[in-house]
Amino acid sequence: MRSNPSDNIKNFREGVRDGIPIALGYLAVSFAFGIQAVQSGLSVFQSTLISLTNVTSAGQFAGIAVIAAAGSYLEMAGVQFIINLRYMLMSAALSQKVAPDLSTWKRLFIAFGVTDEIFGVSIVRPGILSPYFSVGAIITAVTGWVLGTFLGAFSGEILPPGLISALGVALYGMFIAIVVPPAKGDRNIAIAALLAVITSSVFTYAPLLRQISSGTRIIIVTVAVSALAALLFPVAKEEGERGEDHG
Repeated sequence: MRSNPSDNIKNFREGVRDGIPIALGYLAVSFAFGIQAVQSGLSVFQSTLISLTNVTSAGQFAGIAVIAAAGSYLEMAGVQFIINLRYMLMSAALSQKVAPDLSTWKRLFIAFGVTDEIFGVSIVRPGILSPYFSVGAIITAVTGWVLGTFLGAFSGEILPPGLISALGVALYGMFIAIVVPPAKGDRNIAIAALLAVITSSVFTYAPLLRQISSGTRIIIVTVAVSALAALLFPVAKEEGERGEDHG
């Protein structure tokens, strides 16, 4: 279905709007990554290039830890696979929200920008997910991530460690800003979010379960809560097909 240019511009602007708070949160976290990357022996260019091509906070922090420890390529591949496996689940979910005739190149671009936060603002969009919304959100968010990395790597050890650690709090505030608004308007989303918090807490503090790596815990919690929510709150077919944005 041919898209309307005015709708495309509107969706792009909405993507930029939703991407701004994500970019601000990314700026703080990637600033810390940039400093840690340089301390691990990487150059400013290498640190910035990693952020531009990966866009994954947990994966990048784990990656430079493997580099600092002189780990093997096999260890690096294993760590990245486990930590980032959740993005496969997110991509599978988003694939159900795009128009069936969406081109492969647009799908690849959306897939490149799948992060926890971008997924959060994308999955709650009503109806069909417009690729123009994704372009606006991804470009804005990734710009913040890459810029923060560059500034952090360039700054090096100028700022005290305590201040760098405090900057990471912004990311949690951003998660709250993503979840709370849709949860207020939909009781099912609120219940699903609460189930996720409870399940994650169990995996974090239970004696045996807390020994599981953080990446694996995220995958287990995501699959379990998503499956339970799908059983408890099934979405009607006609509701899932509603929407006017066909990119």
